Amino acid sequence: MTRTPQPPSSSTPSSSGKRDFSHITRREQGLRRSLTASQMAMIAIGGAIGTGLFLGSGFAIGFAGPSVLISYAIGALIALMLMGCLAEMTVAHPTSGSFGAYAEHYIGPWAGFLVRYAYWSCIVLAVGTEVSAIAVYMKYWFPQVPGWYWVAGFSAALVLVNAMSVNLFGAIEYGFSLIKITAIVVFILIGAYVVFIAPGSVADGAHSPAGFANYTAHGGFFPKGLWGMWVAVIISIFSYLSIEMIAVAAGEAENPERAVTRAFRSTVVRLVLFYLLTLALMLAIVPWTAAGQDESPFVKVMQAINIPGAAGVINFVVLIAALSSMNSQLYITTRMMFSLSRAGYAPARFGEVNKRGVPLAALLLSTVGIALATLVNFLYPESSFTFMMAISMFGAMLTWMMIFVTHFFFRRAWRRENHPPLAFRMWGFPWLTLLGAALMAAIMLTTLLTGVFRMTMIFGVPFVAAVLLIYFLWYRKRDGEPQARTATQS
Repeated sequence: MTRTPQPPSSSTPSSSGKRDFSHITRREQGLRRSLTASQMAMIAIGGAIGTGLFLGSGFAIGFAGPSVLISYAIGALIALMLMGCLAEMTVAHPTSGSFGAYAEHYIGPWAGFLVRYAYWSCIVLAVGTEVSAIAVYMKYWFPQVPGWYWVAGFSAALVLVNAMSVNLFGAIEYGFSLIKITAIVVFILIGAYVVFIAPGSVADGAHSPAGFANYTAHGGFFPKGLWGMWVAVIISIFSYLSIEMIAVAAGEAENPERAVTRAFRSTVVRLVLFYLLTLALMLAIVPWTAAGQDESPFVKVMQAINIPGAAGVINFVVLIAALSSMNSQLYITTRMMFSLSRAGYAPARFGEVNKRGVPLAALLLSTVGIALATLVNFLYPESSFTFMMAISMFGAMLTWMMIFVTHFFFRRAWRRENHPPLAFRMWGFPWLTLLGAALMAAIMLTTLLTGVFRMTMIFGVPFVAAVLLIYFLWYRKRDGEPQARTATQS
C-alpha cells in the first residue's frame, strides 16, 4: 500500500480568506474517471426508477387515492428544482464528495460532516429497503421460500459487482436501467391501448372497466382528503430518491460538465413522463382500492389486463428495478464514506482504493444495511419493507433540504468572490431554491403527524443530535478544518 503525501497548503485563499475548493478536489483523487456521458445519463434516470415507483406507489395510492397524481407532481417539482441546484454546483465542482463537500466548503465543516453521515446512513438503510422489496417480488414465484434467502443471495452478487471496478458497475447499471425504461415504455403503450381503445378488456368481474371514470368512482378524486394527498408526497420523495447520485458519480465521469448537463436534461423529461404517465394509466385501469402492499401495483394491472404471462414479466422487471437501485445505492454509499474518510471524518482505511480504483473497505462497511434488512426480514417478514422505508427517509429528506440551503450559500459566495459566469445555472434563484428548502422542511414535519412515518423523525432527530455532538466533541479543530487525509492505494 502506498500513501501519497498531501500537497502543502497551497490552496488559493478567496477574498473571504477561505481556501478555494481545489483542496477538496485534490484530497479526493484516486478514483477512476471512466463513466461515459451515456452511462451517467442512464444512471441518473435509472436511480430514480426503482422500488419507489414499482412497489412504493402502491403505498402512496393507499394514502391518497387518485389524488396521488398531484402528490407525485409535487414530488417531481421538488426533485427537478433539486436537480437544477445540484447540477449547477456539480458542473462547478465535480467531485465524489458532492453535496457533502459543497456543504463543508460553503456552509461549514459541521454541515459537511452532518450531510455526509445523514446521506450515507439513509442510503445504507435504503439498500435494506431494496433487498426487502426483492423478497416481496420473489414470493410471486417462490411463495414457500423464506425471503431472507433471496436477500442474502442477491446482495452477495451485487457487492461483488461493486468490488470489481467502476466500469463494470457502469455497464451493469446501464443494462439494468435500459430494461426498466423499456418495460415502462411498453407498459405505457399497453396501458394507453387498454384505456383509450379497449377499456372492456379488464371488465372481468374483479375490476371495473378501464377508463378515467375510475378516478372518481370510489370516493372521488380526493377519497382521503387533501391531507391524504399531502402525506403521499412523503412516499413520492422516497420514489425520487437517488436522482442526486448523478452528482456523486460526476467524480468518476470522463467529461463531468457534459455528462451532468445531459443527465439533468434527460431526467427532467423522463421523470415527468415515466412517473406521472404510468400512475395515470394505472389508476385508470385498476381502481385505486385494488392497490395493495403485497405485490407491485404494476403486476396487479397486468393481471387485470389478462395478457398471458405478462404479470410474471412485469414482476421480473420490478425485480430488476430493485436490483438496479440496490446496485446504485451500494455505489453511492461507498463513495460517500470514501469522501468522509478523505475529509478526516472516518478511519483512514475507508479512504483507501485498490488497484481497480475501488474503495473496498468503504464498500464492505456500506453493506451494514443489507445485514439489518436480512435480520428484519427474518424477524418481521410482513412489515420489513415499510419499517426500512420509514427509517431510511429521514437522511434523504435532510440531505435534500441541505442541498437547497447549500445552493443558496454557493450562489451568494460565487457572486461575492467574482468567479466567472457559471456554465449551468439554476433558474429562479433565490426564490425556487428557498421554496425547495421550505417544502422539504414541511414534508419532514409532516412525518411526525402520520402513524406510519412517525418512526422517521423518532429515528432522525436523535441521529442528528448524536452526529453533531460527535462532530463538536471529537472532530472540531480550532481552525474549523479537519485534518484531511490523502490519496491511498492498495
